[in-house]
Order: sequence, then C-alpha cells, then structure tokens
Amino acid sequence: MFRSTKQLLGTATLCIAIFGTPTLASAADGASAIEEGKEIAFDRKLGNCLACHQIKGGESPGNIAPPLLIMKDRYPDKAKLHAQIWDATVANPLSMMPPFGKHKILSEDQIDKLTEFVYSL
Repeated sequence: MFRSTKQLLGTATLCIAIFGTPTLASAADGASAIEEGKEIAFDRKLGNCLACHQIKGGESPGNIAPPLLIMKDRYPDKAKLHAQIWDATVANPLSMMPPFGKHKILSEDQIDKLTEFVYSL
C-alpha cells in the first residue's frame, strides 16, 4: 500500500510541476482579465466608460449614467451584465449606451474582459 501511495504522490507532484496549480492559474488569469478590462474601460478610444460613468480610480468621469459600483449586487448574473454591455438597447430601447458588441465597437474578447472588470467593481 505504501508503494501505491508513494507512486500516487509522485504522479501528482509531477503533474503539478508540468501543468502548474489550476487554481493559481485561474486566479492569475482572472486578475489579468480584470486589469485588461480596466484598461479598456478607461481608454477613451475603446470602452470610454468614463465618458458617462463614475468609476473608482477614473479621471474626469461623466455623470449622465449611473456610477459603476456594487455591480455584483446589481447584476447577480454576470451574463446579464455581459448582455448589457453587448447591447443595452435590448433591455431598454431608449438606452443611450452604445451597443458595443452589436456595432462591433469592441471585440468579443474585449467585452469579456470589460465585463470581468465591471463585475469586480
């Protein structure tokens, strides 16, 4: 039995050495997506979220749209937040928010990262 346990531990150690720890990689990927999303949100040529929204850490924010805070409470379902960023006119035809996905203002990858950032607020 000791030999089997030793072999199992050896195999597990080898897998971790080769592939890394999945939870650490996922956390790093999540943090990276949030940082990249923040860059997109604050970039005046991309998301330009600060033109309308107040966001913690943003300079010269607008005030014509709600401040972006407590987003997990406002959007418990992250998919709905993604849909809002993709095309806010689906939920509200009179929305002034640009349909970032529908009009291809941002790529799907950029919208995913922007969603991660906004959801983290």
